[in-house]
Amino acid sequence: MQENKITYTGVLQKMKTELQAQVQYYLDFPTDVLQVNLLLGKTISIDFQGYECLSCHEDKKIFRQGFCYDCFYQTPRAGDWIMKPELSKAHLDQEDRDLAYEKAVQLQPHIVYLANSSNIKVGVTRKTQIPTRWIDQGAHEAIKVVEVPNRYLAGITEVALKAHVADKTNWRTMLKNELVDEDLEAKKQSLQQYLPTEVQEYYLENEKETIINFPVLSYPEKLTSLNLAKTLNYEGELVGIKGQYLLFKDNTVFNVRAHEGYVINLSLL
Repeated sequence: MQENKITYTGVLQKMKTELQAQVQYYLDFPTDVLQVNLLLGKTISIDFQGYECLSCHEDKKIFRQGFCYDCFYQTPRAGDWIMKPELSKAHLDQEDRDLAYEKAVQLQPHIVYLANSSNIKVGVTRKTQIPTRWIDQGAHEAIKVVEVPNRYLAGITEVALKAHVADKTNWRTMLKNELVDEDLEAKKQSLQQYLPTEVQEYYLENEKETIINFPVLSYPEKLTSLNLAKTLNYEGELVGIKGQYLLFKDNTVFNVRAHEGYVINLSLL
């Protein structure tokens, strides 16, 4: 290895983003914030050092969402209502794991949206997470459908709409950029009739599409997914960033969010 390399060490968490003409990406390390866009065209290495659970902060193998096994089943940040908003119960004053936390998250404005990353899909997020959520999914276009006062109403709306439109992203299609532009405004209007009765009043009539451009020099033709639990050291030339993925010249793709809680050395070679 080169003696003059610059190395950043820390616990991976998902990249922070800014919606500009091209999305700007940042990785937080204990002593620095790394603007990942500046690494495009450069060779970097990623070296696995260990684990640090995002809840208990112990060196325990990560199970899901950056948490060790025990914390995943205990922390309110991983309750079932996170992935299934329709299970939210804070509006009923009913606790899942921590009612105060659940009220703080669930009882705030939520957006149900349509996004196109590999196909049109319906999704849910807190209003404060727009457009972050769209960027994280690698969507090149998105539009708001309804704005509701709590997560439960957003959840039952998503359930109603996913009978007529997908609720999953094909990550391989997204990363290969095998995309078709869609008329999201027309699709949104066609779905209005399927909104639950109690949500109809929250329909957003005059929303326009948001267009998102990602910093990618070239897209992979084939995909090889980097898993740091199996490949402890990797080196490659960064050619793109999309969603929460780093894209490399040799067709390797690295899902940063899937590696939350992993302690790494990231070096510029």
